[in-house]
Amino acid sequence: MRVRENLKESGVGWIGKIPQGWDTTKVRFVAQLESGHTPSKSEDIYWENLTIPWVTTSDIHKFRNSDRIYLNQTEYKISELGLENSGAQLLPKGTVFLSRTASVGFSGIMNKQMATSQDFANWVCSDDLVPEYLVFVFRAMDQEFERLMKGSTHQTIYMPEIRSLEMPLPSVDEQKVISDCLIDKVSDIADVVSKKEDFVNKLQERRTAIITSLVTAGLTDDTPLRSVESEWYTAIPEHWKLLRLDHIRDPYTPIVYGIVQPGPDQDDGVPYIKGGQCEPEKLNRDNLSKTTEEIAERYSRSRLDVGDLVYEIRGSVGRVVKVPPELEGANLTQDTARISSQEGVDRDWLMYALRSEPFRQQMELQTRGAAVEGVNLFDLRRGVLPVPPIEEQREIGRNLTMVDEKTDEIIRRVEKSIKLFEERRQALIKNSVTGQIDVTDERGEEQETLV
Repeated sequence: MRVRENLKESGVGWIGKIPQGWDTTKVRFVAQLESGHTPSKSEDIYWENLTIPWVTTSDIHKFRNSDRIYLNQTEYKISELGLENSGAQLLPKGTVFLSRTASVGFSGIMNKQMATSQDFANWVCSDDLVPEYLVFVFRAMDQEFERLMKGSTHQTIYMPEIRSLEMPLPSVDEQKVISDCLIDKVSDIADVVSKKEDFVNKLQERRTAIITSLVTAGLTDDTPLRSVESEWYTAIPEHWKLLRLDHIRDPYTPIVYGIVQPGPDQDDGVPYIKGGQCEPEKLNRDNLSKTTEEIAERYSRSRLDVGDLVYEIRGSVGRVVKVPPELEGANLTQDTARISSQEGVDRDWLMYALRSEPFRQQMELQTRGAAVEGVNLFDLRRGVLPVPPIEEQREIGRNLTMVDEKTDEIIRRVEKSIKLFEERRQALIKNSVTGQIDVTDERGEEQETLV
């Protein structure tokens, strides 16, 4: 690879400069644009004898942070009758699809005849356009898609903008070389990223195993154990007690959830912790949404004190975090519950006990719900924990805090490395499809400044 010189302005914002001899064009001038549709759900007969692969947003996860290009199987199918009585079309193998609603900007190639929902724009490429090259062009357009997205709740790129999409256009031979090179190099990067992600997962599993070991069996291997009649614990240290969470919380501070309707976000108000925020790095006062003093006052029962534990009861059930000093007086939403321990219970130990595998399994068994799964407060209060004396609690808490900090530091370094590889992948794709690096010339050294 080498960096190209003597480039010319393309006249298209997202593309920038392109090589002499390259053109730019609207995508629809070199590919036939087709849309998708959903057969009527009120006609049961349209949803019988389902044989036609039908691309929906449920297929998009296969292309997230991936080197995947081709779609072989779809999550859903439609019938021939449904196809005939809707705006959906059976598109040929090699058609390029682009998601334009909800999860915007994901693209791939149909590896067989398929139809799509209305969430996609589809291009049947002419002889002047290589489908794989078009996919990489779309993957280079992430910032352009962000610019074009509209809608406050569900982001969408509307069809007039889809029809106006512009792309660089080298010769077909060069498109093939660029595509082949990117398929290989992006795959190599994806392999590295996958291994790093696997390493992070193993670190998380190891941390959970250490937490579970210490909060269920103590710090030493030779601690005498006694059998207990419990579905979740077969034996615990003989001097420990098996207690429900409700029996070790502050008797004057019940386990409660928070604000049901916090209203519009306020510039200056009372911060509240909602689902998805029970992680230390997310508990920054400036990052939290805020409600009015009046609404917060109506939910004074769920006001937070320093050291309280916040437990997610809806969505990502089981995440738990300790309230830092800067969030004293903050509140919760109905997705989270406050747990305040009584005297004689170490809060660090309790936080880790709630993160242990047996307690997670107890809550998982009680998790219910359709749209958003959750656990109710009754079941949370009845969760069972093996409780050591306070001095052991403190020692376990100190040990697990050190494990937590060391693990988090390693994970931060690995995730930083992953981000750099993903940025490198994106730069490689964009600089290749716009011709700013020449992948047809393998004599030069790879230019780290660009890729």
